[in-house]
Amino acid sequence: MIVQILAVPYDSAHRGVRMGAGPERLLAAGLVRHLEDRGHQIHCTVIEAPAESWRAEIQTGFQLMHAVAGAVREAREQGRFPLVLSGNCSTAVGTLAGLGTRDTGVLWFDAHGDFNTPETTIGGFLDGMALATVTGRCWTELARGVPGFRPVAERRVALLGARDIDPIEAGALARSEVSLLPPATVAADLPRCLETLTHRTEQVYLHVDLDVLDPEAARANAYAAPGGLTLEQLELAVTTAGRAVAIAAATISAYDPALDPDGRTCAAAFRVAAALLAAAEGAQAPGHLRR
Repeated sequence: MIVQILAVPYDSAHRGVRMGAGPERLLAAGLVRHLEDRGHQIHCTVIEAPAESWRAEIQTGFQLMHAVAGAVREAREQGRFPLVLSGNCSTAVGTLAGLGTRDTGVLWFDAHGDFNTPETTIGGFLDGMALATVTGRCWTELARGVPGFRPVAERRVALLGARDIDPIEAGALARSEVSLLPPATVAADLPRCLETLTHRTEQVYLHVDLDVLDPEAARANAYAAPGGLTLEQLELAVTTAGRAVAIAAATISAYDPALDPDGRTCAAAFRVAAALLAAAEGAQAPGHLRR
């Protein structure tokens, strides 16, 4: 598979710190070679915020979404699969904008709901509103300004592996049409969830916040919560998704290498990336199980 890696090394507008250090750490550790050894042709671009811009979480976040949208669109035009390595989950808005279709569903693997809005958030973290922005619940004017972005209908979204959800956020999710699969039910319920999704969408964007993994298996960041998926469970879920529906683009986000002194989470990210590309490639092959 021909792959375009798009590295977005920012966390809350800050370059190269906390989770913003993750994308370039993965590249420096040999991710490109790891994927090339599995038969993929890899191109790599680092996305930068405008040099003259004042760094502010909201402003810079949406500037990065604009840049990601253009880069994803260009990758697709060149026949390359977009794999985004991002400090924050909010780049998903740009990735979906770059795909530019109303028929894209979302499989969102995350320890958190990312379904807060400015009115419900407790911590004020923009990234805790990423999925809410994707579905059109907040930041609607700024999101509309990202070329190609259209809110994804909630009935085309599945949130998988979440277990650390704020009370108000939990209520919003319960009232929404988002399919919610906690860690304990992902293996059993994902096939049925995908069966429903294939009737509603032609392709999916697959988003993996690495804190979906249990921190005992791989601690992704300071927000990691116990009770998550094992690496093997995540790999199986990704493989299952690729057998059911076409994967148009994918993201690996939220890796803070400062909390990974032994490199265990880095190694897990390599395996997740390989699983994502194998699943995406399999979904493009003749005879796969997608409807």
